[in-house]
Amino acid sequence: MQKRTVQRGRPTGATTFDAELAQAFGAAVRALRTERGVAQESLANLAGIERSHMGKVERGEHAPTLAIIFKIADALGCSTAVLMTETEKRLRAAATET
Repeated sequence: MQKRTVQRGRPTGATTFDAELAQAFGAAVRALRTERGVAQESLANLAGIERSHMGKVERGEHAPTLAIIFKIADALGCSTAVLMTETEKRLRAAATET
């Protein structure tokens, strides 16, 4: 019986980035941030992440890790559930537009 080799990493062409989801999450973060009157740079400092990274998250250019989601929610003074609910609202709104 031949041994099957296991290749490390993702299969060629596979991706975990979902642009629509990243944009909805970023829009939710921006909306909550502006609602609270917090500048992007201040939010990044409170969350302990780079301002440029926060900008990419808000523009939907980067899908944050679970740890970053928790840091952003904490910096916004809300739960991750509130942040996810806002994201889901934006995803539903985008789905009804198309």
